Amino acid sequence: MIPESAEEETAAPRENGRPTSVTALAAAPLLDRQDVASSLSSLPVPDVVAAMGSSLRGLSPAQAAERQALHGPNELPGVSHVHVWRQLVTQFTDLFAVVLLVASAITFLAYLLGQPRDPATLQLAMAILGVVLLNAGIGFAQEYSAERTAESLQAMVPHTCRVLRDGERREQPARDLVPGDVVILEAGDAVPADCRLVEAQEAAVNNAALTGESDPVARVAAAGPPGPPLESRNCVFMGTDLVAGTGKAVVFATGTNTEFGRIFRLAADAPRQRTPLQLQVAAMARRVAGVALATGAILFAVRLPSGQPFVDTFVFSLGVMVALVPEGLPATLSVSLAIGVRRMARHHALVKQLLAVEALGSTSVVCTDKTGTLTQAEMTVVRLWADEVSHAVTGVGYAPAGEVTDAGPVRELLRAAALCTNARLVPPTGRDPWRVLGDTTEGALLVAASKAGLDPAEEEACTPRVAEYPFDSARKLMSTVHRDNDGTCIAYVKGAPLEVLARCDAMDRGGTRTPLTDTARTQVTSAADGMAGQGLRVLAVARRPVAGPHPPLDDVESELTLLGLAGMYDPPRPEVRDAVDACRRAGIRIVMVTGDHPLTAEAVARRVGIVRGPTPAVVTGTQLDDLDDSALDTLLAGSAELLLCRVSPEHKMRVVTAFQRRGEVVAVTGDGANDAPALKHADIGVAMGASGTDVAREAALMVLLDDSFASITTAVGLGRSVYRNIRKFLIYLFSHNIAELVPILAATFAGFPLVPITAVQILAIDLGSDVLPALALGAEPTEPDVMDSPPRPRRERLFSTAVMGRVLFLGGIQAFGVCTVFFWHIHASGIPYADFTRDTPVYREAITMVQAGIVVSQFFNALAVRTDRQSVFRAGLLSNPWLIGAGCFGIALMAAISYAPPLQAVFNTAPLTLADWAVLAGFGVLLLAAEEARKWVLRHRSSSSKGEAR
Repeated sequence: MIPESAEEETAAPRENGRPTSVTALAAAPLLDRQDVASSLSSLPVPDVVAAMGSSLRGLSPAQAAERQALHGPNELPGVSHVHVWRQLVTQFTDLFAVVLLVASAITFLAYLLGQPRDPATLQLAMAILGVVLLNAGIGFAQEYSAERTAESLQAMVPHTCRVLRDGERREQPARDLVPGDVVILEAGDAVPADCRLVEAQEAAVNNAALTGESDPVARVAAAGPPGPPLESRNCVFMGTDLVAGTGKAVVFATGTNTEFGRIFRLAADAPRQRTPLQLQVAAMARRVAGVALATGAILFAVRLPSGQPFVDTFVFSLGVMVALVPEGLPATLSVSLAIGVRRMARHHALVKQLLAVEALGSTSVVCTDKTGTLTQAEMTVVRLWADEVSHAVTGVGYAPAGEVTDAGPVRELLRAAALCTNARLVPPTGRDPWRVLGDTTEGALLVAASKAGLDPAEEEACTPRVAEYPFDSARKLMSTVHRDNDGTCIAYVKGAPLEVLARCDAMDRGGTRTPLTDTARTQVTSAADGMAGQGLRVLAVARRPVAGPHPPLDDVESELTLLGLAGMYDPPRPEVRDAVDACRRAGIRIVMVTGDHPLTAEAVARRVGIVRGPTPAVVTGTQLDDLDDSALDTLLAGSAELLLCRVSPEHKMRVVTAFQRRGEVVAVTGDGANDAPALKHADIGVAMGASGTDVAREAALMVLLDDSFASITTAVGLGRSVYRNIRKFLIYLFSHNIAELVPILAATFAGFPLVPITAVQILAIDLGSDVLPALALGAEPTEPDVMDSPPRPRRERLFSTAVMGRVLFLGGIQAFGVCTVFFWHIHASGIPYADFTRDTPVYREAITMVQAGIVVSQFFNALAVRTDRQSVFRAGLLSNPWLIGAGCFGIALMAAISYAPPLQAVFNTAPLTLADWAVLAGFGVLLLAAEEARKWVLRHRSSSSKGEAR
């Protein structure tokens, strides 16, 4: 007798001779979840409900309330959002921001302590503070986003479900489910918790969200052997869907105790990796800040003994420091990355974090899922075999568009296959394409029948089904019995070729039943093996007349007449092969990481070009478990073509970590919840936008809106272009820092008492004249050869030797120009150094010449850095109109600073003559000519070395 309540002390069922405690199973803790599932799987139905302290009538409301208090709601914990004020505060923890904040505070203190107080010092303090606030505002606006991975996992749990309470069927919130509840499931339902089936009629589930396998898996209520939870044939799990049949199930795990909860914890615990650019910018900030502070301190120590006032000396040193700190870099970097984000969005790649743009460009390994990423997740019949003849089937997907070559001989084969199915084709509605309700394999058979001119619905109406023998993994067969128009009954059987063939004693030849000889059996086996060798899933179809509408199963599945074979596969996306080829040219390694069968994985990998050699390394999750970290590293290093199959979320994360340990920049693609931990742990997680789960989309840094693998290749090219452009504007920004610093150093060692350029002027250059051209450089179009070179090493520095050499070269020319115009102006006046004050007209003209000289030379510098070796005249001086416009804006702003009285008062400047502008333009042309000469030398050396090589 099955107990009606948990309080009844019944004899507990026994597992392997050991009693299983009712209380232990009904209130199983998290760590025992797998043991509970394994124990329940091996119990018969009456013992299952007894072990959970329940009955087939379900729990009583009182029992449910008691267990609700014990287990909590059936939901995943909500994500703990970072408060907006905390996100804003983090913008001020950047090292550049910290240095400038300290400088602003000290400058303001110097203003308060100065006697008399100098308004210029206050202006400097406020200007530095304004720079920090501007950078923080831009960074906050660009990066404001909250991670909602946990919320998306919660969203996949159905909001309501059908449950039995005291035998009464109720619809209630899924969050109220408790262990021991009996839920009712129908085709199309999302499974609300981890459950053990106690009734099942033709039930099948899609476990793709948990395992990555797209094929529906049959589920039964009968007891089975103990084993891993996901391999239990009588268990269903939260986050999966019932795609066929009906059933009742007893809940044994809820919330975070479920398999889905395990993935939630993996995703929550997985650290978000810092991108290569984050690491390099942080390192650069430390070096620049250190150099700036050290240089300012040294100059302070040099000038103070010369008799200069303490406050003036300190403000001078701050000016040096400000000259070295690239104040506009954080804002320029953020906005330039945002430009890359918008470009990628136009190519159907949505990037959720700015720095992920550059990280994608440095990708060296792509760990890609199979189903839904490389393939269309739609089974398609591509070949039929009947009467020793093979027939091709055209068209892909579930749309009945295509044809069967010479369909006449295979019409009966397809008619029988269509009748022996439970799936249904759904025509397109609105934006939804053709789709299948039920098993996708059966849906593919229906589509093939339609392509042969059959109407499956009409055939079913003319030959109604009177009995069914569902698919069973032991038999590997499904059989249905139909009544024909004359009242006779016919059984149709489909299943694994060897199983069907073993039950056949004849085959159909042109509509005639002929004995199945040994030679014929060999031909059928050879045909099936040939299809399987092409990576096709093969089904055999047979029939036989039976006596009456409900014959015994042994009669139905014996003495069959073989009608033929159907070969089908999940077709790759058509654009994938070209995308894989592009990745190969770019030196990017592609590793398939899938939960599917090794043979299926290898077949797909060969179709899309991931595998081209005869013996790829195919490793299963079980084999990975046997490898320690050293052996795994050896495997990853030694196998150029690697397929990882039957893997779990933990396996994926371990592989990603191993690649990162080897210095690789790893991108991971996926669409299921099982992919979420690896997506989050990777350097760049790439989720499918249309077919992917919310979990995968929220865990990833990039979402492919069109689900096209080709978009990854495009995004990699754009990411590489972003990195090149970042280097261009870094050269542009840092080269003029030399032009700001060298005059200050020259004036110090020459004994000149004032600075050739003030800190406020430097800020005006850095933010007013330099930011827009830098952004325009960041918007340079992608160069044609961007995907023809290997990925840069993970540890490659932004400031390589070549970059630093170019910065010194261009900055040195600018420094020479501005030092020349400054000291020429000072010496031409004939005024002794000691008589100069900040209000001396000649001094004001000289510092105006320095500021304008830097602005004008930067205009030509921007043209020079657009290319590394190619002449800018060949690339086209006007091919980036935004750059020309930005440079003209900077010069116009400089003219306003020189001529507008209000700005003259702020910057202590004076009006320049036309001759002054002509001299400055001449130095700008000199810079461009010198850079063109440098590029010519590099091109000449390159062509000479190539000639010698030939």
